[in-house]
Amino acid sequence: MQADTQAAPVSKAALWTGYVLSALPALLLIFSAMMKFIQPEGFEKGVTDLGWKVEVMKGLGVVELACAIIYLIPQTAALGAILMTGYLGGAIATHVRLGEPVYMHVILGVMVWLGLYLRDRRVRGLIPLR
Repeated sequence: MQADTQAAPVSKAALWTGYVLSALPALLLIFSAMMKFIQPEGFEKGVTDLGWKVEVMKGLGVVELACAIIYLIPQTAALGAILMTGYLGGAIATHVRLGEPVYMHVILGVMVWLGLYLRDRRVRGLIPLR
């Protein structure tokens, strides 16, 4: 049964592409989390315009940071991808409710999974694209 989950080796170019595609959304979530901790000038207006309370932003920043860190650790990357997908789904719902574009959040979600697919043999074994 182990042979069923074995995926073919991936080229170095695909592996590095996977690392880059994985790093970008993780870094964006880490940056977003830091902004929730720092709360620069104009932050409160932006948050309330989205329908959120400023008081919950630090907690949301912790969630965001945890999702990104879990995703960056190779042993927990699949769980991190699931958590990041859920987080991005919430962001998409917030922006759809306001009639704002969501393409960036969708692109980040695709990057999360494509990056993981390219760098993790276990994911390639579960989703064998031919």
